[in-house]
Amino acid sequence: MLNTTSLKARKARFLNLWHAKVATRTRAQVKGFVSSPEPRTIGSYARGRQLVAGNYLFAGTLLNEPGTSIWDVAPPDAAYAEEIHGFAWMDDLAAVGDVAARTVAQNWLWAWIDIYGKGKGPGWTPDLTGRRLIRWINHALFVLRGQESDQSKAFYRSLEQQTQFLSRRWRGAAPGLPRFEALTGLIYAGLSLEGQESLADPAIKALARECKSQIDNQGGLPTRNPEELLAVFTLLTWAAAALSDAGRGAPKEHLEAIERIAPTLRSLRHADGALARFHGGGRGAEGWLDHALAASNVRATQPDGLAMGYARLSAGRTSVIIDAETPPSGAASDNAHASTLAFELTSGRRPLVVNCGSGASFGAEWRRAGRATPSHSTLSLGGYSSARLAEPDRHTGHEALIDAATHVPVEISQMSDGIRFQGGHNGYVMTHGLTHARTLELTLDGRGLAGEDMLLAMEDVEKKRFDRALDAGKLKGIQFDIRFHLHPDVDATLDLGGAAISMALKSGEIWVFRHDGTHNLKLEAGVYLETTRLKPRAAQQIILTGMAFTYATRVRWSLSKAQETAIGVRDLSRDDPYAEED
Repeated sequence: MLNTTSLKARKARFLNLWHAKVATRTRAQVKGFVSSPEPRTIGSYARGRQLVAGNYLFAGTLLNEPGTSIWDVAPPDAAYAEEIHGFAWMDDLAAVGDVAARTVAQNWLWAWIDIYGKGKGPGWTPDLTGRRLIRWINHALFVLRGQESDQSKAFYRSLEQQTQFLSRRWRGAAPGLPRFEALTGLIYAGLSLEGQESLADPAIKALARECKSQIDNQGGLPTRNPEELLAVFTLLTWAAAALSDAGRGAPKEHLEAIERIAPTLRSLRHADGALARFHGGGRGAEGWLDHALAASNVRATQPDGLAMGYARLSAGRTSVIIDAETPPSGAASDNAHASTLAFELTSGRRPLVVNCGSGASFGAEWRRAGRATPSHSTLSLGGYSSARLAEPDRHTGHEALIDAATHVPVEISQMSDGIRFQGGHNGYVMTHGLTHARTLELTLDGRGLAGEDMLLAMEDVEKKRFDRALDAGKLKGIQFDIRFHLHPDVDATLDLGGAAISMALKSGEIWVFRHDGTHNLKLEAGVYLETTRLKPRAAQQIILTGMAFTYATRVRWSLSKAQETAIGVRDLSRDDPYAEED
């Protein structure tokens, strides 16, 4: 018997197919653009050159098919198919911009019309259609150059068909990023295409409602995914710019959402310009975050307290970003990670301590591993994560995060010589009766981070639960591991005697990890997961291991900058448009 989720999914697929077929039967009205659209998307020149050469890297899979159309290559999985049908690769070809790149873009675009333009195929979903419309409109001048009249007519007819489909099916997109993509694409089309003006106003009003319902007072999304927040922010700025170009203003809810998100993104921005990598999000494409913030014209500084549930400590050229809230819940937990109280540290332009990241592009096993607590720079207890994954849904394959921390008290305060973060979570109370408390103190010059992790059994019922867990282990204690995952570019060495670990950054800086000497310090192999890579990158991780025997266990450790070479000084003095705000 099918569950409700599966029935809804099947109904959505049926409606998409039906509306796509209806859209292809409409009479063509679009003959051109109301005004010449201005490209706002940013592509990668290097990726564009690879596409021209026949190296197709999408969703973590590389297919080498020189001389073969992208539509003649069998997608290895659904994620791969989604990426190519979204046409974001057109940004990369446009970034190259030469005759060879234009020819590839033109061949692939009109081949898509021939193969999928009748309303069939995986590309006919609201979010992918919105994404595709934005690219076709952005790069219309690029792809139409030198084309015959028949090809231009086919191009405009397909634009109209996709716009009509989107006007009927945008509500079928899931709340969050997919719906923002669908509505932004519909606004682009309504403002740009002849005869489609009547579709713009409903989409503009719908986008304003989504801004009000999906963007909270902290300027965050329910998924708490920083990279997804950046994607939504970029779409909202594009839509606002398109409205401005058309001589119209964006609704108040739309502009207020942009104003709430911008300072939040600044809080989630590391000193190197990259995003913190939490809850399935990556660091973002090079320069994407700074470009989006500059384009928004919002100069508000980062908010006091938490931003989308993250705490930020910043001093000198060092940034520390901490997951300081309960994990996403409900539908938003499908990509949530058990990362409560994990942190990342970046020094200047060089990441030092990181989280492993999302392994989704490397398959189901890597995706599950990336979501577990040991894949984050925090404490894990007795082989347990601070939350666990539910069994995969029988029909969708989704794995929600359950039994996560429900209480995460946090305090951020100023000290005479720095800034202090104090937080705790109850993710281990039900299994072991223990609360994890973490204190992080960053010096005013950004050259030192002192940390303290504590495991506490506070209430009588929690002490009894801890005693039972201790008895189950034959009074040998409950093992805990405090992990510090290092970026792959960091070269770490365990000092003689095992009392400290030295870490050399490519900037020339040397950082040193030390601890209170009462626990076991190890340097082991680790992994760094990036969606833009073909496979996981080898890295190192510092592991501080101990045993909890009593109702209160405390571990102290520190990270401090030991030296920096002349190369390092030059590297750290590079211009940073948001340095004062950091």
